[in-house]
Amino acid sequence: DYPSVVVVGLGKKNAGVNDQENWDEGKENIRAAVAAGCRQIQDLEIPCVEVDPCGDAQAAAEGAVLGLHEYNELKQKKKPVVTPQLHGSAGSEAWQKGVTYAEGQNLARYLMEAPANYITPIKFAEYIEQKLGNFSSNVKVHVRPESWIATQQMGAFLSVAKGSAEPPIFLEVHYLGGANTSDSPLVFVGKGVTFDSGGISLKPSLGMDAMRADMGGAATVCSAIVTAAALNLPLNIIGLAPLCENMPSGKANKPGDVVRAKNGKTIQVDNTDAEGRLLLADALCYAHSFNARAIVNAATLTGAMDVALGSAATGVFTNSSWLWNHLYEASVVTGDRVWRMPLFEHYTKQVTDCPLADLSNVGKYSRAGGACTAAAFLKEFVTAPHWAHLDIAGVMANKDEVPYLRKGMAGRPTRTLVELAARLSRDSHNPK
Repeated sequence: DYPSVVVVGLGKKNAGVNDQENWDEGKENIRAAVAAGCRQIQDLEIPCVEVDPCGDAQAAAEGAVLGLHEYNELKQKKKPVVTPQLHGSAGSEAWQKGVTYAEGQNLARYLMEAPANYITPIKFAEYIEQKLGNFSSNVKVHVRPESWIATQQMGAFLSVAKGSAEPPIFLEVHYLGGANTSDSPLVFVGKGVTFDSGGISLKPSLGMDAMRADMGGAATVCSAIVTAAALNLPLNIIGLAPLCENMPSGKANKPGDVVRAKNGKTIQVDNTDAEGRLLLADALCYAHSFNARAIVNAATLTGAMDVALGSAATGVFTNSSWLWNHLYEASVVTGDRVWRMPLFEHYTKQVTDCPLADLSNVGKYSRAGGACTAAAFLKEFVTAPHWAHLDIAGVMANKDEVPYLRKGMAGRPTRTLVELAARLSRDSHNPK
């Protein structure tokens, strides 16, 4: 029946959750195997591939759709497009769910990989607005201009944006899938620096091109909401993305400048390359106006996070064990892991001991515990009892660590955010 057949091995039979690895090994094996098989078909330039469900149609679909994705929009010579579909009819619903999850992650990968002159703050907002256009009945998108940001007194965010010729945008997305539009929403906040030069504290030129993906937080949370809408999840979600560039012009923040955040706290900007936390400070303050069930922010925040965990897992700093448990359980299923990091008072003291202002945007012991002091800084703008900060700097890009992703921007942990939302939509118990 078929001109070519690819046979893949799925590892041990009945491989399930591996407690040492913190993931479902069976699902990971299927994703990796199916991705490898689909790429073989692509190399043969066959336009369609039928995929055996391998005992878990959702994982098989994720492997196929994630494994075939590649950003080649701007190349004249493109790889042949291969369309994966389910072989047989068993598990078609699970297959479709897997396709939707994977397409969500691929949307984040697309946004992160695209050059910064193609994805500017306004173009990012317009792209998400267009993606959500299909679900217009229960989705509202507000593309807030600089004048609105100023009326909200988001001085920390504006201080980063002023160094660039590109005007800042505050993107606000409402997905109302809950039984009542008044039900407390899950609020996602994403760092949206569409290019990060470091500002006056200029980054080294080697590798600076990758900073087109410094809006990975905004890309993953917005893609998660697009996916939640596609899945028609029964809960309300609000997405907030402060979008701007961090550039070194004559108008840029200078080291030692003091800026004022939305909640009135003053911040000494000791390093202009620690800019993500300035955007998030104002966005987190604003997130508190929605009576959130939980607030989850994602950001490519610190190189220190990459040093700590590499690309194995997203670092999670949270004040809520309830929220942590949901995130952790979601990540075991998706294979896109999370790892809990400390939010000790020990780190708070290092950002509040500041000569000129209430807070410094870097810890006083320089690089020591950099991911932890960044999280401690954000905590100063949070009063909600259920908040989690996801530092995704380490999982921003893939070399070859995740076998079912090609080299390039990873779009992680979009599927874990979607799975979290799906679990919260089923968990009617509000946390204590």
